[in-house]
This record gives sequence, C-alpha cells and structure tokens, in this order.
Amino acid sequence: MSSSDPVHVNCVTLRGRLSADPEERVLPSGDRIVTFRIVVPRTSAARRRSRQACDVIECVAWTSRLRAKAARFRSDDTIEVTGALRRRFTRTAGSLASYVSVELTGCTAWQKVRR
Repeated sequence: MSSSDPVHVNCVTLRGRLSADPEERVLPSGDRIVTFRIVVPRTSAARRRSRQACDVIECVAWTSRLRAKAARFRSDDTIEVTGALRRRFTRTAGSLASYVSVELTGCTAWQKVRR
C-alpha cells in the first residue's frame, strides 16, 4: 500500500468546551497560528477504566480563515472542530519532548454548537 491509499485516513472530529480564550502566536519562521485547548468529556465506560473524566486536546489553526474563526471563540464556548492529528517535537532543557495536537483542516468548517 502507498501512503496515498484511500484506506489510510487521519481525520478527527471533536466536540467540547474551550478551556480558555484562543491565543495567537508568531512562530520564529514568521508564520502566525492560533491555538486553543478543547475539553472533551470521556464516556462513562472510559471513565471507569481510567478514572479520568475528560481529555484536554490542543488545536492549531494555520490558515487565515481558520485563525479568524478561532479568534471569535471565548472560554467555555462549546464548539466542534475537524482536522488531523499531528505529533510535534520540541526541545526543552536539553531533552526532546513530543505532544499530539489537532491541526485544523481548511476544507472542513467548524461551527459553534448551540448549548
């Protein structure tokens, strides 16, 4: 199978609550991004297995259209996002660390979900 084979899919849909207002940053490359964290409750079965009530997942908007949408959200808004999982690496205090975030897709709109 090649990497373009249609059975390979990296597509994520999450619906949850924003833990804080989105933040805009300028990277050393000059690129601008907007990041935020979405809190997604676990199912009751998953909570029984791990005793963790929710997951907090970082989301990143790279395109100007998605950055503009993200800037309008506020802490505690309930939203739905779609995108792809990305594993990122960073060097901190001489050691290599990794984390996973959702890179929001430019072709799928995200919407504010009515409470």
